Amino acid sequence: MHPVLENVTNEIIERSRETRTAYLARINAAAKKEPHRAELACGNLAHAFAACGAGEKSDLTGHQKANIAIISSYNDMLSAHEPFKDAPALIKAAIKEAGGVAQFAGGVPAMCDGVTQGRPGMELSLFSRDVIAMATAIGLSHNMFDGALYLGVCDKIVPGLLIGALSFGHLPAVFVPAGPMPSGLPNKEKVRIRQLYAEGKIGRKELLESESASYHSAGTCTFYGTANSNQMMVEIMGLHLPGSSFINPYTPLRDELTKAAARQVLKFTALGDDFRPIGHAIDEKAIVNAIVGLLATGGSTNHTIHLVAIARAAGIIINWDDFDKLSRAVPLLTRIYPNGQADINHFQAAGGMGVLIAELLKNGLLHEDILTVADQRGMNNYHQEPKLVDGKLVWEPCPEASLDAEVISTVAKPFAAGGGLHVMHGNLGRGVSKVSAVAEKHQIVEAPAMVFDDQDDVVAAFRRGEMEKDVIVVLRFQGPKSNGMPELHKLTPSLGVLQDKGFKVGLVTDGRMSGASGKVPSAIHMCPECEEGGPLTKVRTGDIIHLNTQTGEVNVLVDADEFNARIPAANSAKGHHFGMGRELFGGFRLGASSAETGASNLFVVD
Repeated sequence: MHPVLENVTNEIIERSRETRTAYLARINAAAKKEPHRAELACGNLAHAFAACGAGEKSDLTGHQKANIAIISSYNDMLSAHEPFKDAPALIKAAIKEAGGVAQFAGGVPAMCDGVTQGRPGMELSLFSRDVIAMATAIGLSHNMFDGALYLGVCDKIVPGLLIGALSFGHLPAVFVPAGPMPSGLPNKEKVRIRQLYAEGKIGRKELLESESASYHSAGTCTFYGTANSNQMMVEIMGLHLPGSSFINPYTPLRDELTKAAARQVLKFTALGDDFRPIGHAIDEKAIVNAIVGLLATGGSTNHTIHLVAIARAAGIIINWDDFDKLSRAVPLLTRIYPNGQADINHFQAAGGMGVLIAELLKNGLLHEDILTVADQRGMNNYHQEPKLVDGKLVWEPCPEASLDAEVISTVAKPFAAGGGLHVMHGNLGRGVSKVSAVAEKHQIVEAPAMVFDDQDDVVAAFRRGEMEKDVIVVLRFQGPKSNGMPELHKLTPSLGVLQDKGFKVGLVTDGRMSGASGKVPSAIHMCPECEEGGPLTKVRTGDIIHLNTQTGEVNVLVDADEFNARIPAANSAKGHHFGMGRELFGGFRLGASSAETGASNLFVVD
């Protein structure tokens, strides 16, 4: 085991000892050796199976068969979730054949940041994670179930499902992915068209044609943003069947994997002899594996928030220093857009998760001894890949090495020595920066600040030509307490244009960037946030800011006494608390914890 991995894991275990012990005591007390529905009174049970057929009613009346919950994020507007429409029927048939019962326990909302990006609805996005967690708990609250299958893919959906599942940590769980859409327009060309549009050189018609050629069918978007980071993370924690994350939807293999996931969860209920509750599976080592996977693949910065919240749901306390320490030890092993030109289908073709996991295990950079949903416990089962042989699902050894060294590399010859996710610190607060997609020549920037309180004002200033210079954009009042912490990916094309013109460009904000954020250096998630009087409220346009993403320094170069004496600015942006449903989320904003503690009001934070 790599010493840094071992030390960080031990620090997390010690830090979490009290909260983890209390969590395990709660879920262990909830576990039963008989079906949970046996506790229900006859009237309760009659309500629960009133709509079932005669055979299912008979099965649920008895105490021999397990009942499996299906929790799904299906809707047919969003490409990533549309493939789940047929999954319940596949699951129910597979579980019936395997000797169990399945019921659709509940649906959870699934919104797409790609649709709401730069729009008012994006200000609901982060908090939708906690809504999903609560909706998951409501679906399971009938106490009818002995295990659960969770169907979800995208940005806030998987973290929300995980948090909800961990609140029912006494139940075994298998997560069921939908898979990515086939490759469309190359990402490099998509970015080129976006920047041409930002410069006013092409119109909306040409832009829409480009976007439609990129996002063109059912399935997850193919770039390596938060959605595909989710799938990587769930598999490297052992909650997906081995090799199942990136199989395209509407293929025979995808359907067989869905049925196999259904059969698998039946093996792990408390009614059998191989009980594997999710609350035991997601332990400190599994959480560290998720961080390692994120770093090794250059994954989404959103998980510096989501993983913190997921861990807390299991009684585990992690912080950004854990990410930073591991980032210094875990090399960057993949090049997937925005870290490279390959998309997720190219990654899968090069060997995918199996090759990545094998390389990490071989070099002591992954905990093997975790509880997984594979037949044999442990991560050694995860350097296999699923195949259909004569119509039957089998797992075979994955390639011994990457089939494309430009997409998946080795620890001996990494794309970068570190994972490229750094904690930022200085007199402007504390945040994070993703440097894995930023060219080395752009990783250190010193330039005058331009201060804004609304992302639309940034775009307007760009269009007026006011940003044709070296500039570090300071975008304030974008934290969870202020406006729900929307992603600010809308800024990427404009800032990218300025960078391509040779200007020194950076971004400092208490908001989020998309998992697809790339080549512009930034310090994001800055804490304390501006709504709480964070130091960004004292920055003025024209102040010189030094942003060094290599060392993690972010400072305004103003005399300390002068800077401290400044009166914090008030938020000049109005109208962010009403309309498009935002008025319903006032309680979420008021109660939100900091970005580093998960930006949630579901947990008591010390």
